[in-house]
Amino acid sequence: MTDLAALGESLHPHEVKVLIQLGADPQTLTDEDLAKRADLEVAQVGAALGRLQLKELVAVQEEKTYEMVSLTDIGERYVQQGSPLARIIGALRVAKEEGAALTIKDIQNREGLAAGEISGIIGTLKQEGAILIASGGVIKLSETESLIAKALQDVLAKIKRNGPRELQSYDAEEQTLIQKFAQKRGNPNEPFRVDTRVIRRFALTDLGKSLAEVSVRDPHTAMSGANATAEPTLSAEVSKAQLTPEMLKDGSWRNVRFRKYTIGLSPARIPVGKKHPYREFLDLVKAKFVGMGFEEMRGPLVENEFWDMDALYMPQFHPARNIHDVYFVKEPTHSLPIQEPFLKQVKQAHERGWKTGSTGWGYAFDPMRTRRLILRSQGTAVSARTLAKKPNIPGKYFSIARCFRYDQVDATHAPDFYQIEGIVIGEDINFRTLLGLLNLFAGEVAQAQESKFLPAYFPFTEPSVELHVRHPRLGWMELGGAGLFRPEVTQPLGVDVPVIAWGLGLDRMAMVALEIHDIRDLFSADLEMIRSKRVQY
Repeated sequence: MTDLAALGESLHPHEVKVLIQLGADPQTLTDEDLAKRADLEVAQVGAALGRLQLKELVAVQEEKTYEMVSLTDIGERYVQQGSPLARIIGALRVAKEEGAALTIKDIQNREGLAAGEISGIIGTLKQEGAILIASGGVIKLSETESLIAKALQDVLAKIKRNGPRELQSYDAEEQTLIQKFAQKRGNPNEPFRVDTRVIRRFALTDLGKSLAEVSVRDPHTAMSGANATAEPTLSAEVSKAQLTPEMLKDGSWRNVRFRKYTIGLSPARIPVGKKHPYREFLDLVKAKFVGMGFEEMRGPLVENEFWDMDALYMPQFHPARNIHDVYFVKEPTHSLPIQEPFLKQVKQAHERGWKTGSTGWGYAFDPMRTRRLILRSQGTAVSARTLAKKPNIPGKYFSIARCFRYDQVDATHAPDFYQIEGIVIGEDINFRTLLGLLNLFAGEVAQAQESKFLPAYFPFTEPSVELHVRHPRLGWMELGGAGLFRPEVTQPLGVDVPVIAWGLGLDRMAMVALEIHDIRDLFSADLEMIRSKRVQY
């Protein structure tokens, strides 16, 4: 047998109010009816009804589904300005009176209609027989008046005047018109919105009636201390969920019945502020490099071709320097002149090798092209600028550089990305030093369990190598390239000792470290993912 006293004490104040209203009225009530009578929001009533149904105190007695018609923002505009159908008919009438000839393009420009919008309307009017298309694409009115245009404007005005109403309240022709011009999946730019709504009417179950009948007789009686009776009593007015300082001061707590709490329940989750997992990863990478004694390099996102490519001994005819691989800046198009003697020395290195012992690329270097502005396509541009600033020898430098390249977006590619760029300068630096550092980065930064090296070619390093790591789901992924800078790079910038360099994809490193399987998730706004992901170190 159900313990009504315990059940009554467990109810939330909103549930008590809903029960009292349902018990006081023999009619079934909707959630909106209950919200008005209980002085609650509809959402509060809905939540209370859901809990009461689970406790088998309330049941749905009637459920009705209907379709409600209202105007969209586009429909509101059509009411004020006229629908495109009506505007096109009006434009054609004026043209006919003036003896002018209008093409589809003329109507589109005159009425400010989109190309996709006008083509469908012309098709509708032509099918109705209201217009004719003459030679040269000229649109003319026929003798048949457009009934659709007039009927559509009448329905728009009717809905504006009467407000949202059920679809069934309109006659058959109006319903057909509304359905034709209602928003649909893939076609949201329509004047009508048809929403399916469900009205449910609720009533007390036998158990709910047993609990509520005492409250109907005396809704202001409370169970408390010496006033407690053998019967369960509900009172929304005196039922409290929280003890307040004011109640303690004036002693009113003695006359109040408090809801019982189940202390075994888990508390509500309170999310706290935290860094985005990828931001946290980038900060940890920076901390690791600083901890290993590296100095940070910085450089601009908008770069000229000199530092991004020319200073790196990439010839001006290299395929990576066209519009399909880099983003060019529209305004301004060029930077200030390049500082000397770097421009002159790099130019000579490209053309004839300068003093490096190389024969160069053997072409006429264009000093103006070298000033063309682009979005930085590789972090190595920061390294080139650092070499020209008389770096410490020996010295080691790093940069977390955001780069931009045209690419097809998929699970491992994006048009903008972070690179961890670095150089180590010194008399005793060699290729084995580079391989040892790359192995360190793969394990410490990317948290990769497996890594491997593959031979590679870059215009600015020799020998060159690619670092690959195994992703747990995607398999082997290239992290980036590395190598020893060629003399054609270092000597024109004023450095005469060996320099090893690398540019590795931080985004792909983060995918391994964060156990993310799609590069786009690194920039996700999914709060649950942001709260749950942690960098494992």
